[in-house]
Amino acid sequence: LKDLSENAHHAATLAQQIGDKILQSLNQPYTLGAHPYRSTCSLGATLFGPQAQGAADLLKQADIAMYQAKAAGRHTCRFYDAQMSAEASARIHMRGGLARAVEREELLLHYQPIIDLHSGQIAGAEALLRWQHPDLGLVPPATFIPVAERSGLIVSIGDWVLNEACRQGAAWHAAGVAIRSIAVNLSILQFRRGNLEKSVLEALRSSGLPPRCLELEITESVLMEERDMVTATLERLRRMGVGVAIDDFGTGYSSLGYLKSLPASKLKMDQSLIRDIDSNARDAGVARAVIHMAQELGLTTVAEGVETLAQAQLLESCGCDAAQGYLYGRPMTAAQLAALCGKPASAETLKVRALSA
Repeated sequence: LKDLSENAHHAATLAQQIGDKILQSLNQPYTLGAHPYRSTCSLGATLFGPQAQGAADLLKQADIAMYQAKAAGRHTCRFYDAQMSAEASARIHMRGGLARAVEREELLLHYQPIIDLHSGQIAGAEALLRWQHPDLGLVPPATFIPVAERSGLIVSIGDWVLNEACRQGAAWHAAGVAIRSIAVNLSILQFRRGNLEKSVLEALRSSGLPPRCLELEITESVLMEERDMVTATLERLRRMGVGVAIDDFGTGYSSLGYLKSLPASKLKMDQSLIRDIDSNARDAGVARAVIHMAQELGLTTVAEGVETLAQAQLLESCGCDAAQGYLYGRPMTAAQLAALCGKPASAETLKVRALSA
């Protein structure tokens, strides 16, 4: 057993060394025309043993390990272990369930209120996707959203979210619920693979929701991935009358020069910038600087993750326009949010319906 263990360790060490050499070799710079380039790769490796009895098993395990390397940030090497198979099987099962979730009406939206810090009134709401799985119960977004992103299902699911959010916003307006706008998060794949402008236009037309009442939220990472294409698409959406917000600001690396050229009207500060502002002078200074910068750029500011009255008061004194977080309410159903606005909602007012043009 000792000899087998030592041999396995030696084989793994040798495979790792070979993998490192491959990564290093492929990362050497080269020139095409007048432009320098570098290539990267993701490597998966496995060892022959009790869990791999033939070439087919080895290739399957190496393939699973390779996808783990991609998930770990790419340009690295990962070795297969049995846990990877269990995780891959779980992802495949979840992907299959997600593919049928829309037609089975298992998806739903919850809404978190956004509060105007000056008036104390509800200014809008952010639509947040939930999955009510028939066997697993309410699946956390952090579990299924990455699967939807990797599989490409986020495009069709994103279309469903747009349509449902617009429908609900129109229903609120028809019922007299005072919610001025509804925010929907976008994925980079909706820009790349979907027809985002057509999807937005169809959602607005079918629901009757005025374009000014819809706000599209994009993260800094989405903005930086394909800047020209994303900016051009957002500019066309803005001309349609739809609002654009930069979400989770403070978690990415977007340049200030790029920010000033974006067709955005709102900047949402990530909760990591807000968490300690009432106890840490440096954090308070950073939040104050972001708010001031946004004001200079003509952007409305929203603070995310506000949980205490002290945080809210400090943000208001700094000139922040709005806030959302557990201080005001956790994500809730449409009926619960309508009741929070002082307009108890009946089943009739919250069912599918469209406003007349």
